[in-house]
Amino acid sequence: MAWNLDTDRPIYAQLIERIKTQIVSGKYAPGERLPSVRELAAEAAVNPNTMQKAFAELERTGLVITQRTNGRTVTEDVKLIGDIRAELAGDQVNTFFSGMRELGYTEKETSDLILRYLNDDKDSK
Repeated sequence: MAWNLDTDRPIYAQLIERIKTQIVSGKYAPGERLPSVRELAAEAAVNPNTMQKAFAELERTGLVITQRTNGRTVTEDVKLIGDIRAELAGDQVNTFFSGMRELGYTEKETSDLILRYLNDDKDSK
């Protein structure tokens, strides 16, 4: 099934985000071999050259390592993976709070809303 990519941002940037998310969420474990460029390009329904560009950037960050005989693997540096996970989480939080400000919510109202949501979620379990 093709990945859900939007036309507002460069495709390769979205591919980078998607693969980063898959790594930090545990879909691909530290040291695990990644699918080939062609396999992932087919899965995402994108040009292999675009996927190659995304992999090149992931290699530059150190999250993905190319091994001549073993293809590409996820780094075994769990601290790096944790740092990227925290960075992605921070981006999500910033986006959320920015959206709440656009809706006219104060920090207190937003905080109250989050607590109410968390309490409602606990009650439904």
